[in-house]
Amino acid sequence: MELRLLRYFVTVAEEESISRAAARLHITQPTLSRQIRDLEEELGCRLLIRSRSRHKVVPTEQGRLLLERAREILSLSDRLKSDFAQEGPVRGEVAIGGGETQGMRLLAQTAADLHRICPGIRFHVYSGNASFVADRMEKGLIDLGVLVGETDLAKYDYLPLPVDDVWGLVMRPDHPLCARASVSREDLSGVPLIVSQQTMTENELAGWSGGSLDQLQIVATYNLLYNAALLVESGLGLALALDKLAGPELAFRPLEPRLRARLNLVWLRHRTLSPAVQLFLGHLRQRLTQHVDEQ
Repeated sequence: MELRLLRYFVTVAEEESISRAAARLHITQPTLSRQIRDLEEELGCRLLIRSRSRHKVVPTEQGRLLLERAREILSLSDRLKSDFAQEGPVRGEVAIGGGETQGMRLLAQTAADLHRICPGIRFHVYSGNASFVADRMEKGLIDLGVLVGETDLAKYDYLPLPVDDVWGLVMRPDHPLCARASVSREDLSGVPLIVSQQTMTENELAGWSGGSLDQLQIVATYNLLYNAALLVESGLGLALALDKLAGPELAFRPLEPRLRARLNLVWLRHRTLSPAVQLFLGHLRQRLTQHVDEQ
């Protein structure tokens, strides 16, 4: 299967039109239609169909699967070309994945410093929980990942990040618990909670709550806090989250006793890192050393 055919298919799926995709690819419409038919014959299934309005073409179920895989393959191909295009200063791509945490601020500052020295390095940041980061790292789509909480680090090399994130509850300013300086285990009795999907498997929080998190009144789960904040604003419940992430219209109260989040920057132990990623890690280590010296 040629990468060219995959790129053609992805373009058609994105444009939802053979004619617009052909114009974007600078080829004729009959040529593109023929290439898509060749791809369907090679895979033995229909990939695109007309929508009910017949104004658009959309992927079939098999087409949606191919679209996901094709994007991953093309992303890896583009990154490979970038990694080997080394002339003069270091060039390439650094892909970082992580959840919403202040640890990402430290990486952002390092990226800004490095970009001033090596403007040919491009950064890609992906937001998601630990399972999302681990999956994309296994596929080679992410170089470095920020993992929050207890994590099995057996297959990773890692750097602990010296960021003081604490767990607490994000709530509306008119909620009764907002009058407290902190929130205890007893305060959570009968309180509807919105928790991250990753939190459901974390031993730290289960230990803090005195047992299984299932004993709490969990009314919703979230992947990223932005959406959880919308649920909090609507009055559905209080979001269990890390400090310094809620917007100014919401309040945060830490858990008591304090529960701090452990943050690690990880990368797969047996995968060779590109020069750009190695340079980024070198600058990050320097920044971490300065951080320790200043304390």
